[in-house]
Amino acid sequence: MTPASPAEPTNPPLTRRARRRNQLVAVTGLVLVWVLLWGSFTWANLIGGLLVAVVLLTVFPLPPVTFAGRIRPVPLARFWSRFLRDLVVASVQIAWLALRFGHTPRSAIIAVPLRVNTDLNLTLTAEALSLVPGSLILEADRRTGTLYVHVLGVRTLDEVQRFRRDVLDLEARIVAAIGSSEERRRVTGADPAGPPEPTRLEGTPT
Repeated sequence: MTPASPAEPTNPPLTRRARRRNQLVAVTGLVLVWVLLWGSFTWANLIGGLLVAVVLLTVFPLPPVTFAGRIRPVPLARFWSRFLRDLVVASVQIAWLALRFGHTPRSAIIAVPLRVNTDLNLTLTAEALSLVPGSLILEADRRTGTLYVHVLGVRTLDEVQRFRRDVLDLEARIVAAIGSSEERRRVTGADPAGPPEPTRLEGTPT
């Protein structure tokens, strides 16, 4: 039985402690990027990075993305090993498609409703998909938790369903690595095939 997609994102409440942690992570990341852009670590670059980070976060505040789970080293290692394998396999497949002269590969725009509708899960799953050659996120519907993915090399509806299952497997590995207990139960209790969604197959020139 497949649970219905929630009408609104099911983000956990953002506590004061979580808000401060998010701000600290954002400031650290911005300062690190600033120092890397200058190419050297000096007190002037560090202070300048802090000032730039404070101004950016004040003028352009980040959305309240929360983290309610915990990091699990073994599932996280499984996620990275599978992700690296998928990266290599997809690169070889795309290279083969590029070398097949006279062959017109087909593509599809596939809607994949995720089972854990939080901003963090939606972002991480979309980023992981976009990094794999052959798939590109066209849109992420935050209200329904649905990713719309352009996929290269899809010819049949069976391959569309296989891709949906692969995306949900990816989501499950992410949730297993960093999700909460409730998110893990939601993933393991759902149908891996997912509900049927409209899919448009199309041909693309080489």
